[in-house]
Amino acid sequence: MVENWAVPIGAGIAFFGGAIACGWAQSRIGAAGAGTVAEKPETAGVIIILEALPETLVILGFVVATLIILMS
Repeated sequence: MVENWAVPIGAGIAFFGGAIACGWAQSRIGAAGAGTVAEKPETAGVIIILEALPETLVILGFVVATLIILMS
């Protein structure tokens, strides 16, 4: 049997890990993307897509956290 405190801690770690990874990736992509768009404005569409891709980490972390809570 899982302890009462282990489920929310595990769900929080799952969500927190995805959110931190997303923030780290977006900070790197945003800085590089700003420089790229300043030199080549036609690359703005690609940079926006690349900036949105790490958001899937947060969504995946949320899904995993939800599954941890629901399956306990």
